[in-house]
Amino acid sequence: MQETTEASKKEEQDSEKGFKREITLFDAIMIVTGGMIGSGIFMVTAGISKEVVTPGNVLLVWVLSGFLTMVGAISYGELSSMFPKVGGQYVYLKEAYNKMVAFLYGWTLFLVIQTGVIAAVAVAFASFTGVIIPWFSDSNILFAIGKFKFTSVQLLAIVSIVYLTYINSRGVKSGKLIQNIFGSTKLIALFGLILFGLLFGVNDTAVQANFSDFWGSAAAATGTGNLPPVGMALVTAMGIAMVGALFSADSWNNIGFSGDEIVNPKRTIVLSMVIGSAIVMGLYLIINLVYLLVLPLNGDPNATSAMAQGITHASGGLVATAVANVIGGYPATVAIAILIMISTFGCNNGAILSGARVYYAIAKDGLFFEKMGRLNKNGVPAAALWLQCLWACLLCLSGTYGNLLDYVIFAVMLFYILTIIGVFVLRVKRPDLPRPYKAWGYPLLPAMYVILASAICIILLIYRPDYTWPGLIIVSLGIPVFYFFGNKFKQVQE
Repeated sequence: MQETTEASKKEEQDSEKGFKREITLFDAIMIVTGGMIGSGIFMVTAGISKEVVTPGNVLLVWVLSGFLTMVGAISYGELSSMFPKVGGQYVYLKEAYNKMVAFLYGWTLFLVIQTGVIAAVAVAFASFTGVIIPWFSDSNILFAIGKFKFTSVQLLAIVSIVYLTYINSRGVKSGKLIQNIFGSTKLIALFGLILFGLLFGVNDTAVQANFSDFWGSAAAATGTGNLPPVGMALVTAMGIAMVGALFSADSWNNIGFSGDEIVNPKRTIVLSMVIGSAIVMGLYLIINLVYLLVLPLNGDPNATSAMAQGITHASGGLVATAVANVIGGYPATVAIAILIMISTFGCNNGAILSGARVYYAIAKDGLFFEKMGRLNKNGVPAAALWLQCLWACLLCLSGTYGNLLDYVIFAVMLFYILTIIGVFVLRVKRPDLPRPYKAWGYPLLPAMYVILASAICIILLIYRPDYTWPGLIIVSLGIPVFYFFGNKFKQVQE
């Protein structure tokens, strides 16, 4: 008993030393790129093409999404240089507005956004492992209780989450090592995919189909084929389609969550967000161009070959797999599966590493369980990591994480908008606060982000109510929870 008490005292003493600044600029860029590149880029173009119909519109969706992402990173840079603290966006919202607004963000992040992403990406990792090892399959049910079924895919997903949580609980150095290895590997592999597609995959049939009527003007003129949306219908389609592209590029801001662990954070955070976002969005645009050079955009949903199905009706929505199959058959398909496994594994490591820092910051403000605000002997919030792990694993078991992510798309966009409005708020509210970096293009570019992102939210409210109102309900449920924790924990730091 005495040894246990002494060990506990030692851990508390070590914890008092605080976070360890071990994340360099290269590490931070790998966290940004690794967090952004998951499984989305290999899949969402099929859904985008169904909305916007023409090759030109598909690429325009990615250009506009890249623009919004870059403007978001540039604008967040000002906030991160002012408040380079653990918690990132939670801290920015607290400083610009109040603790309740910040808590609602943290509540939604924990309940669905971060943990839902972790669960979904873990299941994607396990599913693509099944291409290599068929034992991992949704049809391989290990046991069932009533309607509940536990599959080998769920098993591997949970094991991967637990393993990555354990690695990150051993210190930020362990977590960043995994991120550097898998982040750099996936970037090299994506460059390889692009090069391979350009050298060996360009298909004359696809080029003719996609680029002879790039904007669909001929189809519109003749009234034949797939007619592209025009006018407000096009604006609506673009807004809906951009959701998939934007969330394939999400998590560019997660590096801010680790502020106190970053070397020279006032410079490193903004540089890593801008450089990492530019790299990823550039790759995404080129990859989509490769898709259009290899496969026709439109195809037959009843066809059996990848070429005949086209991008829009690619089997399972897996555009990258269809492209690989056309270029190199089964070996190339296996290579893509391995690439996606690397991508999703690295993506989840970044999500696990960064998310727990927000819960730590909430706990330090007295709005979450006090233990979540402690560091272990390795200088990381281990309790927050393991609580995040537990909830993400439960989401894997529930099978509802996909629906939950759909529900919070609107809420995530709303918090992005509020955070960038915070740049304007703090310019007025705290004009004398040091700003080592000021948002480039202020006020025009941040205002453009707010206007465009708000337009997307309005489109979703009108045309995708099933995905927007549940998200608002989830956020709203955080209000009574905020007051519960605020009353329960008296050590709130004012």
